[in-house]
Amino acid sequence: MDKIKKLETFTNEFVGFVRATSESGATGWGQVSTYNSDITCTIFHRQIAPHALGTDALDFEDTLNLIGEREHKYPGSYLRRAMTGLDTALWDLKGKREDKPVVSLIGGKPGKLRAYASSMKRDITPEDEAKRFVKLRDEFGFDAFKWRVGRECGRDQDEWPGRTDEVVPVVSKALGDNIAKLVDGNSCYSPKKAIEVGKLLIDNGISHFEEPCPYWEYEQTREVAEALNIDVTGGEQDCEYSTFKLMMDMHAVDIVQPDIMYIGGLTRTLKICEMAAKAGYKITPHAANLSLVTMCTMHLLGAIPNAGKYLEFSIEGLDYYPWQENIFLGNPYKIEDGKATIPDAPGWGVEINPEWLDKANYQVSEIA
Repeated sequence: MDKIKKLETFTNEFVGFVRATSESGATGWGQVSTYNSDITCTIFHRQIAPHALGTDALDFEDTLNLIGEREHKYPGSYLRRAMTGLDTALWDLKGKREDKPVVSLIGGKPGKLRAYASSMKRDITPEDEAKRFVKLRDEFGFDAFKWRVGRECGRDQDEWPGRTDEVVPVVSKALGDNIAKLVDGNSCYSPKKAIEVGKLLIDNGISHFEEPCPYWEYEQTREVAEALNIDVTGGEQDCEYSTFKLMMDMHAVDIVQPDIMYIGGLTRTLKICEMAAKAGYKITPHAANLSLVTMCTMHLLGAIPNAGKYLEFSIEGLDYYPWQENIFLGNPYKIEDGKATIPDAPGWGVEINPEWLDKANYQVSEIA
């Protein structure tokens, strides 16, 4: 057994990386979930590392289960976001020990993945959204796009009056035919309003309506799914097996969208994918920024048998996500002909920028 000897975190408010080191000297890099990552890394050292140190670095599923049991009074988002740092670091370590990419460790292979260009902006005019989509289509070959409707958790309100009624047809028409078109409601609508918006989407060739109702109100989302002949999707915010089981058992959605970083890592996401496969659901994960989450999602989609049609690929740069600057060496995220490439290098196939690490807040937990 090659035991976990040291767990280090490097973090700022927005992103936190984890380095795991085993007794043999093997290392792996992972990441806790983005946003409030400094808080998450505190939880990591207090509630994750004490249970993980001294356990098997190469056979760690039971360690993850043990953490949930030992911390049973703290279910929910922050514990899972911190667990993700351990899980993703150990998958990277395992891949480097075996000289294989993570995708190969879980039964897949490196290669191309169709991506959809994902807009995060609601403060953009319909005309400007259409212009940048057309530019991305022509320059990088994207043949699928997602944009925002309504207001985030908006109680049926638009970002500004009339925006949704305008942005749907303007963007759809600009993109033209033979393009997959998706929209995200971000928990904006009541069922009645979501169905009304859904009919507008269908009339404009939209095929995917994400999180139309408050995500925690599964009955509301099911009502929308039953009323519309369009893929109603959700799951990005959920982090417990029980909620995914409920969502699928009651047929609240047509497509399941776990986020590897929110749910506790790749190991737990694979369990959700297995549950979904048995229930007949496709998986189109949430991956809304260009930190490590998108790379982890690429490896996942390259391996699971019920992968959805495409990878979510954020199109937002440093104006929207300034914290993304220089976190990796080189550019691991290149789109050619509308496709991303799962690397064949060991582990995740990315390298954290040492200059970024030097500026981050550092903590360590280790066996004396």
